[in-house]
Amino acid sequence: MSTINQLGLPQKQTAELVEKLNILLANYQVYYQNARALHWNIKGKRFFDLHLKFEEFYNDAQLKVDEIAERILTLGGTPLHTFSDYLAHNKLPIVKNITVDDEAVQLIITSFTELLKLERVILNDAAEIGDEGTNGIMSSFIALQEKNIWMLSAFLQA
Repeated sequence: MSTINQLGLPQKQTAELVEKLNILLANYQVYYQNARALHWNIKGKRFFDLHLKFEEFYNDAQLKVDEIAERILTLGGTPLHTFSDYLAHNKLPIVKNITVDDEAVQLIITSFTELLKLERVILNDAAEIGDEGTNGIMSSFIALQEKNIWMLSAFLQA
C-alpha cells in the first residue's frame, strides 16, 4: 500500500490536515450563523452600514464554507455536515440577541482572530507536506481577515 495519495501528498499527514480542515469548517459554520444573526438584529444609528457589512461577511463565509468542504473532499475526506458536529468542534463565541453596534463588531473581530489561529496552523501543516492547494486557500483567507480586522478595529475607534 502506497503512503502517497493520488495528489502526491503523504496519506497520514493529509488525513490529519483533513481533520483540521473539518474543525475550520465547523467554526466557519458557526461564524456564518453569527454573522446572519448580527445582520438580522443590529439596531441603532449605524444600522444601514452594519446591516450591509454583516451581509457581506455572511455571504463571504458561505463561499468559504463551500471551498473548505470541497478541499476536504479533494483531499479524500468527508466534510462535517451536522449541527452537532459543528458545535462539538466550535471554538467561537455563539451570538444571541446582539443588537449593539460596537458589541457586534467586536464579536466579528474576535471570530476572525480565532479563525486566523486555525488557518495559520493549517497553512503551516499544508506547507510542510507541499499541499499548495490548501496553502493557497488559507493564504487568501488569512489576507482578507487580517484586512477586515484592521478595518473593523478602525471602525471601533471612531
